[in-house]
Amino acid sequence: MHTKIPVRVLGVAAGLAAISATTQLTHIGFQSPQFGMWIDIVAVSWLMAFFMFGFRIAAVVSLMGALVITLFAPETWLGASMKWMATLPLWATLSAWSLLHGRDHGGYQRFSQIVSPLLLGLALRSALMIPLNYYYAIPIWTGMSPSEAITAIPWYIIALFNTVQGCIDVILAWIVVYKFKVYRFGSSPQTQQ
Repeated sequence: MHTKIPVRVLGVAAGLAAISATTQLTHIGFQSPQFGMWIDIVAVSWLMAFFMFGFRIAAVVSLMGALVITLFAPETWLGASMKWMATLPLWATLSAWSLLHGRDHGGYQRFSQIVSPLLLGLALRSALMIPLNYYYAIPIWTGMSPSEAITAIPWYIIALFNTVQGCIDVILAWIVVYKFKVYRFGSSPQTQQ
């Protein structure tokens, strides 16, 4: 855990963080006109970092991306903190799943290997994001009380948006890393599972 990160890995990590910040600043995605929630590709590069380098570098990339978003995006710290907290269950679950099954982060070459940890990560994401939206983000962003927020935005809408967003994040990252062979720039040799 206390080993130095090679310069090449830091360079790729910085590039992935820059990609996430750029997609936030240009806001590539879809915003629900009724609820104001976004479906975007900001966290795809954070999950690419996991598939390429593992938990530690995914944490670094996501924190760097969130910092840049905090400094330059109109949503500032609130949007960055919500994106970070929403993505954490996904790469944490993928990491824990690979440890439980004796694989490293490169052990996800077959799509079937991400299905179970993805479903678990999506459940954890919704369980975390529903209360965070009602008691943290919506009151700060709109000034609504938590009870007003619960009335205005049903819990299943938050769960649906988070499920769709989580699927896009993990599946698109997996496609880019494994189908386009970006894993070649990762930290460990990828073996066919």
